[in-house]
Amino acid sequence: MNIVVGITGGIAAYKAVNVVRGLVLAGHDVHVVATEGALRFVGRPTLEAISRNPVHSELYEGVAEVRHVAIGQAAELIVVAPATANSIAKLTAGLADDLLGNTILASKAPLLLAPAMHTEMWQNPATVANVAALRARGVQFIGPASGQLTGSDSGPGRMAEPEDIIAAALALAGNATGGDLAGRRILVTAGGTREPLDPVRFIGNRSSGKQGVALAKAAAARGAEVRLIVANLDEGVLDLLPSSIAVEHVSTTLELQEAALLVAGTAELIIMAAAVADYRPEAVADRKIKKEIQGDSFDLRLVKNPDILHELTAGRHDGQVIVGFAAETEPDPEALLALAVAKRERKGVDYLVVNRVGWTETFGSDDNDVIVLDATGRNVAQAHGDKQSVADRILDVVA
Repeated sequence: MNIVVGITGGIAAYKAVNVVRGLVLAGHDVHVVATEGALRFVGRPTLEAISRNPVHSELYEGVAEVRHVAIGQAAELIVVAPATANSIAKLTAGLADDLLGNTILASKAPLLLAPAMHTEMWQNPATVANVAALRARGVQFIGPASGQLTGSDSGPGRMAEPEDIIAAALALAGNATGGDLAGRRILVTAGGTREPLDPVRFIGNRSSGKQGVALAKAAAARGAEVRLIVANLDEGVLDLLPSSIAVEHVSTTLELQEAALLVAGTAELIIMAAAVADYRPEAVADRKIKKEIQGDSFDLRLVKNPDILHELTAGRHDGQVIVGFAAETEPDPEALLALAVAKRERKGVDYLVVNRVGWTETFGSDDNDVIVLDATGRNVAQAHGDKQSVADRILDVVA
């Protein structure tokens, strides 16, 4: 999605960097239109590095390509963060004395404003009237929140947090476009389960949870109501997760089983992206296992864990779609595909996403390379790239 982020000249402009970053990480093409005042607070190189696009600020640049209207015409969503009292007043009056004003006036895209100003300015009758007028025209607002402002002041006027702005923006875009998953209830699992040996040690895997979380973000951006169950994610994977996504934390396979089965009945789509341990220790020690007691060798007996994916497909309700994942180390493409086809048949899923893993492949990486099989075992899609773009391609097929 082509998103324009407008940044105006307020101290909260530094927080706009994380708004831009979050939208980029969600897989969108983000173009920053900054006012002259905004660039006094945040440097152009920072915004260009984060957005991965040139920053536009001058009304009279790119005249030959009619840039002052072209940016707005191409936008599918416009977010202004922060929106100062001055910028809100200018929008209300329809003024277009800078590039941001022109961009907004030239666009038919949904518009979201994230106000940021001192309490007295937010509560001033002029601002109150301006906000009411813009709301009546269909402009959406997120915040402001109440909290610490510049200096020692505190009260209403603090810009909403970046993750809340991102969630509101993507929800607005999904509603405006009728997003292909709008209103759908979706369950996503992510991460890797861990089976304890004792209070200190566990048997686990190297899944970071990045692909599952990317799928949850992509589904939410398409308008879905997402429930995310996570097991032992890498640090930072949940950063910038939209607050609209309900998150539940588990650790072991049995905990994941209980959590998934509890909510599966209300889900229309289930995506089991978590890496689940096939076995667990038969007995778990109450205290740390000591090598001085065990000696030179230590025999460990494992028992099979329940097959959560098979349980879900066996108990699915009419119309429910279930997507499974298969991580394989098979290097030969034909043999890899054969393993995937066999697993899809065993599990009974509607779609199976298969990817090759190894010592340096996929697990913990920001990229992925997948094949998607449908219920007949047919290869219906392939995707390679960052995990957010792979998530969008998977959902293209499933939706």
